[in-house]
Amino acid sequence: MHFYEPSKGHGLAHDPFNAIIGPRPIGWVSTRGSNGALNLAPYSFFNAFNYTPPIIGFSSTSPKDSVRKRPGNRRIRLEPDHTGPRRQMNATCAGVPYETDEFALAGLTPAASRLVSVPRVAECPVNFECKVSDIIQLKGHAGNLTQAWLVLGEVVAVHISRHLLKDGVFDTFGAGIVLRAGGPTAYAQIGPENRFDMRRRTKARPRRVTALWLYFGEQFHQPKIASRFQSGR
Repeated sequence: MHFYEPSKGHGLAHDPFNAIIGPRPIGWVSTRGSNGALNLAPYSFFNAFNYTPPIIGFSSTSPKDSVRKRPGNRRIRLEPDHTGPRRQMNATCAGVPYETDEFALAGLTPAASRLVSVPRVAECPVNFECKVSDIIQLKGHAGNLTQAWLVLGEVVAVHISRHLLKDGVFDTFGAGIVLRAGGPTAYAQIGPENRFDMRRRTKARPRRVTALWLYFGEQFHQPKIASRFQSGR
């Protein structure tokens, strides 16, 4: 088994961290700067964090335009990445001057949002309108600040193309969602052939996780969370 301590280097051709934590959903974040310029950038450090109210977030591993442009208006638009505009999504990865309109750069159509001032990507079949709830500069276990910021936003409006609603259920496997798979070029896409179903257990029973152990020190600091992990709920 290959073992390494990240602070001392991984000793491999490519850092495996991104590939292990993957494939990851991609959030396509649009923001507007104080000068009115529109920024659009994809983030694979992206996920949902709460049901009620719905909160989603992304982590920027440097103070990029999506973070720099946010404090002025605290409004964001976010699209989960789908099959259609994947090449345009890749185009918005490029580092460009702050004042560049990245909708125009990628040949995308800005569509008016309902509740926030930032436009959404018209070519995307799903859009979230968000209002920023928190911006947190991340730090290591010793308290040292990193050059990464976690941006959390409450979803205040959702747009879904009707063809993706099947009997009132969002068709995750028919949406062509594109995922980041790690490495310098690897992506993935989920489809019906990737689906399998399992019923959630209704009665808690002790169980052992054999696929992956995430160790956060000698003990959990929140007893309620620790008991849930230990009981298997």
